[in-house]
Amino acid sequence: MNAILMAQAAFRSQVQTVRTPRALEYDALARVTRGLRNAPVDRPDAIGRLAAAVHANQELWILFAVDVADPHNPLPLTLRAQILELARFTRVHSRRILLEGASVEPLVDINMALMRGLAGPGREQ
Repeated sequence: MNAILMAQAAFRSQVQTVRTPRALEYDALARVTRGLRNAPVDRPDAIGRLAAAVHANQELWILFAVDVADPHNPLPLTLRAQILELARFTRVHSRRILLEGASVEPLVDINMALMRGLAGPGREQ
């Protein structure tokens, strides 16, 4: 490995250690959204990949719900209530995806909207 690659690797590891919670939330949403988008929805033999993607999305939304339910959470109460409602919708719609073959697009749309909010002012680049 040459000096430039070593310097880039060192810089990259330093950048990762100073990430804000907002940036981590954005990255987690991006990862699960990518999983939902890439899940094969038209192949019955690949239901396991779809179920894994839906499950990962649900786990993230459960974490969001737990976080905003904490009375010490600094977000405004109305925003916290909206996030809880989105978490509830995500749970219900995830069930519909797996049992009824509903589209993953509503979950992708919700995640993308939240990502846009997280990428607003205060999002580290």
